[in-house]
Amino acid sequence: MRTGIILLSTLLLFMQYTLWFGQGGFPDAWKLQKAVEVQRADNKLLEKRNTELQAEVLDLKQGLAAVEEHARYELGMIRKDEIFYQVIEE
Repeated sequence: MRTGIILLSTLLLFMQYTLWFGQGGFPDAWKLQKAVEVQRADNKLLEKRNTELQAEVLDLKQGLAAVEEHARYELGMIRKDEIFYQVIEE
């Protein structure tokens, strides 16, 4: 009877050791949980960026106003009947 209790206690301690310190135990689970949280935060940022890009693509497909706006601000283009003034701040 006593050897059975000692054997079961030893088995229980071994199982606890592998749970707390072994491969696939609590420390690995905590690391994986942190990695999942970081990945979810990255995914939220990327989803927001994708939504903005989809809205921009839709705007560019629907009308020429967005194309003209991009040409003006990114390429510095002006219309034939406009006068360009460049203001230099000191």
